[in-house]
Amino acid sequence: MITIRQFIPGFALFLTIIAGSGCANSGPSPTNTAGPTTSADRAVIALLNEDLNAQAEADPISASMRGDHRYDSKLPDVSPKAIDARLKMTRDRLNRLMSIDREMLTGENRLNAELLEWELRDTLAAGEFKPWQMPISQQNGPQIAAPQWPDSLSFAQRQQYEDYLTRLRTFPIYIDQTIANMRAGLAAGRTPPQLVLRAVPDQAAAQATFAQRTDPTSHPMYAPFLDLDPNDPLAESARFAMIEDVIPAFERLTEFLRDEYVPQARETIAAIDLPDGEAFYANRLHHFTTTKLTAHEIHEIGLREVARIRREMLKTIARSDFPMKDSFDDNEELFRAFTEYLRTDKRFYYDDPQELLAGYRDICKRMDAEMPVLFGKLPRLSYGVREMPAFIAASAPTAYYYPGSLALGVAGNFVANTTSLNQRPKYEMVALTLHEAVPGHHHQIALSQELKADGLHEWRTTLGYTVFVEGWALYAERLGLEVGGDPDSRGFYEDPYDDFGRLSYEMWRALRLVVDPGMHAMGWSRDQAIDFMLANSALSRANVVSEVDRYIAWPGQATGYKIGELKVRELRTRSELMLAEEFDLRAFHDAVLGAGAVPLTVLDRRIDAWIESQ
Repeated sequence: MITIRQFIPGFALFLTIIAGSGCANSGPSPTNTAGPTTSADRAVIALLNEDLNAQAEADPISASMRGDHRYDSKLPDVSPKAIDARLKMTRDRLNRLMSIDREMLTGENRLNAELLEWELRDTLAAGEFKPWQMPISQQNGPQIAAPQWPDSLSFAQRQQYEDYLTRLRTFPIYIDQTIANMRAGLAAGRTPPQLVLRAVPDQAAAQATFAQRTDPTSHPMYAPFLDLDPNDPLAESARFAMIEDVIPAFERLTEFLRDEYVPQARETIAAIDLPDGEAFYANRLHHFTTTKLTAHEIHEIGLREVARIRREMLKTIARSDFPMKDSFDDNEELFRAFTEYLRTDKRFYYDDPQELLAGYRDICKRMDAEMPVLFGKLPRLSYGVREMPAFIAASAPTAYYYPGSLALGVAGNFVANTTSLNQRPKYEMVALTLHEAVPGHHHQIALSQELKADGLHEWRTTLGYTVFVEGWALYAERLGLEVGGDPDSRGFYEDPYDDFGRLSYEMWRALRLVVDPGMHAMGWSRDQAIDFMLANSALSRANVVSEVDRYIAWPGQATGYKIGELKVRELRTRSELMLAEEFDLRAFHDAVLGAGAVPLTVLDRRIDAWIESQ
């Protein structure tokens, strides 16, 4: 994912890790735990304020979602001129940061300076590969993001309707800039693989249907105006804007994608086949893992994890009531028979989408009651479970988390895919819920939104390192073993099938370490990746195919999950060994999450300091 300081508008469909508390309308205020006390401190705070403002200007949509209303009428300017100007300002900001004497910094400002340097360098390094020329895939882009903007924007005042109307009227400029960037990408040989773009023209076309042109009030981007009287001048103007501006823009995007872009997109799948591909993929691995691990090193870690988890899976099969578990002498045959049973037996699937949603909500409520066992601090923001929009569900994953905002009065949401119910097994639901809701994404991201209230600079609320956010959420799945039952039970995973689902999800993330570098750097084919994942997990074929295509479209991102989870588990083991009977699980978890999302090197130092303080 490209962060909001970089190049493309802020909507991260899966991680949704760019989240924060509200800004004052006049701009960010200089907040810091100890308060700036030296000229060096004041210089760092000024740079943080400047960078936060730059993020808001570059990505007004995300700024509005955070409660910063200064740019509520604006859309991102993704023209090459604007992008070049932002990169120039980023270089200048980095140069000024590097001139500050770090030894003179106090309080949190040493860490603020370290994180700002990381972010600025990461932005400039990514800019070498012009990611703005590849802004669309089957899982990201304006055809996915724009129809969901109203879900996370506030419309409490009439001015906010007026500002949103301005966004509708200027939407064609944003789409035309996006198309121009993609044409430049075509000319440079910089496109996503053709095979992961097949659904994209239809996604865009779903926002420009005959029915929507006939009745513009049915379009999701019109939704806020449904709260107004139909004769209200703003509602009338919005209907006109939908017909004259928004829908024609989506029609142009559809035509461009269908007739020009997809037919000319590259036919290979590996990231190393892009211009400067080897360097590009190495950059993506560094960005998503915050480590110096190479593609081959990550691949080998994955193979080791696959073997370990496979042994645990076989033990779980032995605990189940699988009728044929004693019928095989060969473990490979047993595993294949068991996973086929899971994929085909109707006992493991719902028939009704509403029953699926109710099942998720039940798990959420049960886990809510266990949260004080695991944490000393809980976030104030609530969350809910809602159905994934139909226009993206067919090519989307099983679920994702959509952050809310306490400042805007918008709850977080665990968004569940209710299509293809015969591919959404019950035994995966516990692990998935703990990952997306609590104690996973909602808990971690909602706490990060409160960092400003805790005395840290608001800039810190915008950070969302994939390896931290997704690593934490994967670690959170495992926490279900420790709550919800007596000490000798397996908690939320007492049912062997739920436990196998947990292991299957952990295996899924280990498999990513194998197949992502396999496809992007080691010559693996798409079919080879699909077959490897099917052979080593209970994931349905539909999930596996969707996931492999996601890895193809989003090089390196999928490696962050397991790398991050392994680090959190390593730090917990270190803490338990060093503190022995003094180890406090709740305090450890609060220490991991207390500074917000950080790179793994920073997290490692933070926990070492926490251990010493205990």
